[in-house]
Formats: sequence, structure tokens, C-alpha cells
Amino acid sequence: MKVADLDYELPPDRIAQQPAAQRDAARLMVLDRANGSIRDCVIRDLASLLRARDCLIFNQSRVLPARFAARRTTGGRVPGLFLREPSLGVWEVLLESGGRLRPGDLLSFDTPSESEHHPDSTIIEPLPRLRLDARLDRGAWSATLDRPFPAVELLTRIGVMPLPPYIRRSPAQTASTRAQDVVDRERYQTVYALDPGSVAAPTAGLHFTPELLDHLRAARVSSAFLTLHVGAGTFLPVTTEDLSDHRMHAEWFSFPAAAAETIERTRRNEGRVVAIGTTTARVLETCYASGAPPGPREGWTDILIQPPHSFRGVDALLTNFHLPRSTLLALVAAFAGLDRIRAAYQTAIERGYRFYSYGDAMLIL
Repeated sequence: MKVADLDYELPPDRIAQQPAAQRDAARLMVLDRANGSIRDCVIRDLASLLRARDCLIFNQSRVLPARFAARRTTGGRVPGLFLREPSLGVWEVLLESGGRLRPGDLLSFDTPSESEHHPDSTIIEPLPRLRLDARLDRGAWSATLDRPFPAVELLTRIGVMPLPPYIRRSPAQTASTRAQDVVDRERYQTVYALDPGSVAAPTAGLHFTPELLDHLRAARVSSAFLTLHVGAGTFLPVTTEDLSDHRMHAEWFSFPAAAAETIERTRRNEGRVVAIGTTTARVLETCYASGAPPGPREGWTDILIQPPHSFRGVDALLTNFHLPRSTLLALVAAFAGLDRIRAAYQTAIERGYRFYSYGDAMLIL
């Protein structure tokens, strides 16, 4: 498909800068993909919109506080984004340096003051330093800590949550970055997050509360969990004219036996498999690509879902509103139909829905 078909104009004031006051108070557009009809609801209506024996599939990846600041030996500041830890003490990172960095450079992490120290983080003194080893693809670097230390623990000490670039803080919020980060560590994280590894939130899941999950269980809607660690590729724009020419980033996933068994039980009972977010949909479509029920799997997926795509693992989809010209919007268009999605997005803009990571959601049935 042409990337231009995924374009739309969004007024800047529709981009949510803060989450809803309560997670399950976010608005929910319900789209019938058979006839294009639209209803305006809220997230806490979800149990009444689903059927007994339906099953929700959640991505339980946990977002790391992956943004950090480092300094060169000359004192120059280098903002960074942790990508992954291939082995203990070995990091892959994105660094903003204006091209001045070289292999062999040694970077020191900025140290927050103890008054700003996050209460859940581990005291690490002295902090390890980061030696740059080699440039990688797409502006990334391979680097090694001069003293091996688990990335999760170190990032909890030095990092802040990796909010998308379209979330812009006021000068007062920027001046108190750590105070704002305490809020974001709670709200830019699902309540069921378990496996650390993402550098962006699986945002459809941000709307769920323990109370809503209890309410869904009482309505005989079951749940299952898988993991996909959301990578920095989720921020990359599509620069090709034809989406098929876009080189999709790979993300690590785990599809456990319990999820496979729950899905097969749901299908036997004529329930629907409801993917909570595009990240969940990517795993399900990867695992069900052959059409046969899969067993437990884990590995890397670089699946690019665009129209036309025959969905085999997903019957319904709950998702936030996505950026124009993005692979996420292409997936949603493949599921509901491009014309239906273009019309629904225009309706959402007209009705004042809030867009993107901290915004409202859409349920496609």
C-alpha cells in the first residue's frame, strides 16, 4: 500500500500530553468493522461490550526507564536511549551526539542527586562507565560497561521513562524531571507489567485497572498474557513511498503454552480472541501465520501487517489512535479496512478524542 494513504491531519491539541485522571475513564470508540458504525463509550464499559467466553490477550512487557544522560570526557552532554542488553554488561544504545562520538570513547552517566533518587532504585556507587565499541545500523551503538551490572538495576538508578517525542512537558515540569518521572513510571506502565524489556509502552493496556480486570472476570471474559518487548523502531517514521519497501524492525516475543491453551479453549467455546494492542496482535499473527494452532514459542518477529492481510490469530482489537504514516496504523487499517479507519479517525478528531500514547482508545469488533 502507499504510505500516503495512511496520512491524516491532526490538530496539535488532540495529542494527549497527560493520561486520563483515571485509567479506565479514558474514552472508547467502538467501531463495527462489518458496517462502519461507531459508538462513543468509555473504557470501563468494556465488560458490557464483550461476550461471556471472549478472551483478552495482554502484552505483559514492562517498560524500562530507558532514557539516560551521559557525558564525554570533555564534559559534553550526550542524551541516550537504551535499546537492549545482548549479554551482561553489553548494551545497544541510541546516542544524540551530532556525529562527534568515536569507538573507544568513554561516557560517564549523569548521577541524579539523592533527593531526586527514585525510591525503587538500587544504590550503585560508583556508577559504571560506558565504552563505545562500534557503530551499528540506524544510528545505534554497541557499548560495554566497564563494570558489568544488570541493565534493569542500573537504568532504575539513572534513567527516566522513555516517553515519545510528541509528549512535551511544560517548563515547570521539565525543571522537576524526576518528580514528573515518578508519575510517568506509574502511568506509562500497565498494571500487569511483568517482564522488563520494552523501551515504549504497549499503550492499549494502560487503560486497565485491577478493578476493571476483576469486573471482566466476573463477566466471564477470560485473560491470557504474552510478551513482546517494544523496541525503538516503534518511533521510526516510514520514509518509503510504498509500505512494502519499509524495512520493519524486529522485536523479541514469548508466546507461552498457557496463552496458546486459553486461546484454543476460547475458540472451542465460540468466544472471540481480543488483542489488547497492536503489539499483542503482532505476536498472535506471527504465531498463527500458518493457520494451525501453535504451541509455545519465543524468538524475534519482524512481521509487517498491512492491507490486505488475512488475520488468523485476532478476532477483535483494542488499540489507541496511532500516528499518521505509521506501521501501527497500517496494521489497524488491515484489520478494519482502510476506508473504515480513515472515516473513524476523522470522526474521532471531530468528537474531541485524545490521540497517541496517553490518549483514548478504539475497540474494533
